[in-house]
Amino acid sequence: MAEQYASIIIDISHENVDRVFQYRISPALLPELQIGMQVCVPFGSGNRSRKGYVVDITEKADYDVEKIKEITSLVSGSVTADSRLIELAWWMKERYGSTMNQALKTVLPVKRKVKARNKQVVESMIDERTKAGQAVRLSPQQRQITDCFREEYDKGERMPYLIHGITGSGKTEVYMEIIDYVLSKGKQAIVLIPEIALTYQTVMRFYRRFGEKICVMHSRLSAGERYDQFERARRGDTSIMIGARSALFTPFPELGLIIMDEEHEGAYKSEVTPRYHAREVAEHLAEQCGAAFVMGSATPSVDAYGKAQAGIYRLFTLKQRAGEGRALASTEVIDMRRELDEGNKSVFSRRMQELISNRLSKKEQVMMFINRRGYSNFVSCRSCGEAIKCPHCDVSLTLHHKSRLVCHYCGYTVPLPKDCPECGSPYLAGFGIGTQKIEEMTAQMFPQARILRMDLDTTLKKGGHEQILSSFARGEADILIGTQMIVKGHDFPGVTLVGILAADTSLHAPDYCCAERTFQLLTQAAGRAGRGEKPGIAVIQTYMPEHYSICAASNQDYEAFYEKEMAYRRLMAYPPSCHMLSLQVAGKDEELMSHIMDAVQSSVEKNFGAQTAVIGPVPAPVYKVNDTYRKILYMKQENYDILIKIQKYVQERWDETESCKKLTIQYDFS
Repeated sequence: MAEQYASIIIDISHENVDRVFQYRISPALLPELQIGMQVCVPFGSGNRSRKGYVVDITEKADYDVEKIKEITSLVSGSVTADSRLIELAWWMKERYGSTMNQALKTVLPVKRKVKARNKQVVESMIDERTKAGQAVRLSPQQRQITDCFREEYDKGERMPYLIHGITGSGKTEVYMEIIDYVLSKGKQAIVLIPEIALTYQTVMRFYRRFGEKICVMHSRLSAGERYDQFERARRGDTSIMIGARSALFTPFPELGLIIMDEEHEGAYKSEVTPRYHAREVAEHLAEQCGAAFVMGSATPSVDAYGKAQAGIYRLFTLKQRAGEGRALASTEVIDMRRELDEGNKSVFSRRMQELISNRLSKKEQVMMFINRRGYSNFVSCRSCGEAIKCPHCDVSLTLHHKSRLVCHYCGYTVPLPKDCPECGSPYLAGFGIGTQKIEEMTAQMFPQARILRMDLDTTLKKGGHEQILSSFARGEADILIGTQMIVKGHDFPGVTLVGILAADTSLHAPDYCCAERTFQLLTQAAGRAGRGEKPGIAVIQTYMPEHYSICAASNQDYEAFYEKEMAYRRLMAYPPSCHMLSLQVAGKDEELMSHIMDAVQSSVEKNFGAQTAVIGPVPAPVYKVNDTYRKILYMKQENYDILIKIQKYVQERWDETESCKKLTIQYDFS
């Protein structure tokens, strides 16, 4: 048998986690040794014994074989939270096509100096209304889920739970009940939410129930503060970690439960290598730790719902809103083509104007949701027709504050020119309606209304999200205008009208998931109305009222949407009816990038084309970003393992090719 070597990390909390040392594995240890295990090794000039973690096992020696030392021994009983995280990193590396170093840097907290210890980050998000909470009585539907959870929790084999509950059905109360049960067993819990700042009400409800047991992880923490939060969990100073994707890697010693709220949210997919999905990683981690995994959404992803239909997940439904007499908002669809034919050129339909006036007269609140996905506020010339584009990226610049143009890909900024850069014409005009323009139009039409706007510009300052949302919750404004961020799980009892503008723009995105995302956005937006004692109404303005995603959203009918969407996915062989690997190559040398991409396509076709659909290469949706050109190759296959083989094959050829060092390659599995 060939000699084998182990890569060992000595201090996993150090910033340079990719600094590994190679050791020889003795034949006696070889049968037992696994990725993630803790071992004793001789280290340094004095061969002092140090503990380290195994992060890779290979037959290839990276150094002079004569100089490689041997592992001394395994550390008995050393299955720690850190060893589990290292094993998880290995799994992510294999599944998502990254290097082990990239995976380790994703899952391991990095030790850095903490300028100011933020022992209880959640404190900054608390207002006076959160100081006193009342116990919640569960409905029979809610009680059925919690009772089933208790009965099955101690079983060794248990399926993940998917709770499909309509908006306002009380999923959070169910989460808190099962967390309480898990804590009583001496275990800890991780609660994933898409973005802390946008779902602060959910955090407050957990805080009222569990107080100091909670730790919060969010995107605005410094690296030192994040490390401090993880250390609190490792020491047992906290029992519940609430946060976005990265909270999944909390080093709890006795993890007993992972909850994933708003399971459908795109924020759960990583945009950097490894491009993992938190749902898949959470499912593997729960299995690895013997923990329970519970997901919830009013609009589950078709991936998760498909697994529930196949019996891989256990499905529970909550079809009624929590609270006596509370029902889903009624929905009206307005065909904006007819509005234009009948002489109304306003972005507000006549019915929308009528309902806003009515709500203002009754001192009720209104939310205006602008579906901006798929278009932006750009500037073009009315003489030559050219849009002003970023000189470094293949995208139009976005108009901000009527005075500057900004590229949302590379950050390039330039003052709004007086004349067209192409033809010199003074006739420049903005196209696309943003939140600021809607705010101005609303103020003109309803001068008596108090208006708040929530978008990127108004939430730049720290705490901006919470300030706007808490102000609206206290009734200090009549109308809240915003994009997607205002429809993510918020609960405002005073809102009785939700207006949805440009409902169909997201259907034009270059993405096979665009109908799914449109349905989710519209359903979630409509769900913000009528959550208090008064009934609500949602008005959907669209130029495509016949589209199945808009019809299903207006009827709040998930099952009807799922049937039609899956028929489309099966017909086109899109996930989840099959698996897909997207391979993107990027580089500043356009000719070299195209040449290499053609070579990759030819090689994949030759070796795997008989069993795999290979499409492309094609330019990325945005071909040039920051003077870097990008092309994508798509591969479809029913067998995920074959796609992994393709990824490994491509990577091996890539590493052997000198010219590839001038380019970057990125893999994305779906």
